[in-house]
Amino acid sequence: MKRLHSCPINGREGSPCRPFGLRHSTKRVDRGSPERQMAQRHVPARHLNTSSDKKSMRRIVLVNAVLICGSLFVSCSRKPAQTAAAPPEVLVTTVKPQDVPRVLERVATLDGFINANINAQVQGYIVSRDYQEGSVVKKGDLLFQIDPRPFEAALAQAKGTLAKDKANQVKADADEKRALDLFKKKVISDQERDTATAAAQAGRANIEADEAAVKQAEINLGYTKITAPIDGVTGFANNQVGDLVGPSTGPLTTMSQIDPIKAVVTAGEGPFTDFVSRHPDATERNTYIKSLDFDLILGNGEMYPHKGKFYALDRSLDPKTGSIRYYVTFPNPGNILRPGQFGNVRFVADMKKGAMVVPQEAVTELQGKYQVAVVDENNKVSIRPVKMGERIGAMWEVTEGLKPGDKVVVQGLQKAREGSTVAVKDWTPPPDALVSKADQQKKP
Repeated sequence: MKRLHSCPINGREGSPCRPFGLRHSTKRVDRGSPERQMAQRHVPARHLNTSSDKKSMRRIVLVNAVLICGSLFVSCSRKPAQTAAAPPEVLVTTVKPQDVPRVLERVATLDGFINANINAQVQGYIVSRDYQEGSVVKKGDLLFQIDPRPFEAALAQAKGTLAKDKANQVKADADEKRALDLFKKKVISDQERDTATAAAQAGRANIEADEAAVKQAEINLGYTKITAPIDGVTGFANNQVGDLVGPSTGPLTTMSQIDPIKAVVTAGEGPFTDFVSRHPDATERNTYIKSLDFDLILGNGEMYPHKGKFYALDRSLDPKTGSIRYYVTFPNPGNILRPGQFGNVRFVADMKKGAMVVPQEAVTELQGKYQVAVVDENNKVSIRPVKMGERIGAMWEVTEGLKPGDKVVVQGLQKAREGSTVAVKDWTPPPDALVSKADQQKKP
């Protein structure tokens, strides 16, 4: 009977021994052969040779690393496809003849139509203030009252003097009449007659003086009641009850008539001279300025709902500032506007017929010459010289060099070079583009 040996590698009895990592040989070995038995008996697992498998693994890893590095190098060295750059974008305006209003705007200060300082006409102590500060009062309303007792006494004294002189005058008149009768009868001399006549005339003069004194005393007594001279709004009181006031102590308060209210506008010498040259005839000039309608823009930017009218032009220019003032009046129902407010007065001076205008920012000045960038139908830019006329607000009249339909670059001039291609978008003008806020309309 043949004995089975256990495998020294896998430990199973009677199992053929197959070292891990070793391939089967193509030569078939009989399990019971002496070679097989010797291999099972003398070749342990820790002495098996696996160097060939390790070399194979190293080769595989090396090949894979080379392939990965190559693919990364190829992908990094590959250049992206180049695309054509988009043309720069500019904003353009299309030139066309139009009737352009020449709108002028000036800074204005509101003031009362009438400003009245309320002063004391006589000296005395204030015994009452009879109005509410800041309220609206009517002409004749009582504002302050000064202690009237001294003036009542003065009036009584003046009346007493008048009565005394009138009584004396009765006797003087009688003496004069008797003297004239006696003189006719040649009873008295000329001197006696003249003395009686002079005494009567002096008495009559004293009566007239006394009557004037009474009238003055009545006036002074009336001055103790200080009333409003106009309809208007009162200011704060500068003096209180108990203060000693008089003609030299300054105004007790100030009040203003503010319906209508006036706007004080200042114009420079240049615009004033230009205005007179446009309207040389005085009659036509007065008719023109009275036909103008003025708008008032308040400090918060809102438009006042009521239109204003020209009121008056000052007689002379201010030699210090070289400007002239004129007044524009506005209705002020409800006393919404108050003196001291600031605003802007705007009006349409005239119309410029068939003018071609471009924004001032579209015009480039070079050594006293002007040029604009024009875009044709192929979006090609050409630099064109132009001649300029009058500036109208933020716009500028072009008198030569452009024709209707030309597209002029307004924004993006640094991108618009001669012969370059641009992308065009329409420019939207601001709402006050035609409003002239400068005092002088410049001409090139």
